[in-house]
Amino acid sequence: MSALPDDLPPADAAEPPRKRPRPGERRVQILQTLAGMLQEPGAERITTAALAARLAVSEAALYRHFASKAQMFEGLIDFIETSVFTLVNQIAEREPDGSVQARRIATVLLQFGEKNPGMARVMVGDALVFEHERLGARMNQFFDRVESQLRAGLRAAAEAAGSTTPTADAQALASALTALLIGRLQRYARSQFKRLPTEHLEPALQRLCS
Repeated sequence: MSALPDDLPPADAAEPPRKRPRPGERRVQILQTLAGMLQEPGAERITTAALAARLAVSEAALYRHFASKAQMFEGLIDFIETSVFTLVNQIAEREPDGSVQARRIATVLLQFGEKNPGMARVMVGDALVFEHERLGARMNQFFDRVESQLRAGLRAAAEAAGSTTPTADAQALASALTALLIGRLQRYARSQFKRLPTEHLEPALQRLCS
């Protein structure tokens, strides 16, 4: 029988203890893993069993942090709303030109989706098809808020340009611009993230918002 290697640790050597996640850390890890799985091909429906396996925990461990899978998706939507509207509010406060404001809001929204492909799939509803209907309704409300913010900037721009119908002009443009944003995010998600939502964006925004 061959000799054992000389460099083996002593039999009674204890393995270093695993660090327990700090409060809230595991919750963030679950959401990050879910978002990462949504970037993968065939991720239209992710089960809690698959998510638990990816995290190397039990499904019961997931439910210690979230009451349901729908609540996990709500956590992702919370992140989308906070991230996007923090930027949108900063633009609205700092940019006095309504037309420039609308272009910048459109740009940051698409940049967010481009940098977070899994979130883009949530934003356009592809990841929510088999989930609770309230999740899809909440994303619809998200884009309603975006359209409202665009409309405010575009109305100011129309007034500054001397339009006799600034409200109607702003409504039409904000609706068209919101449809453009949703369409580009959908194309991005359905092309398996190959067609970037920001490609050739500036010329399109110049034509819509000038």
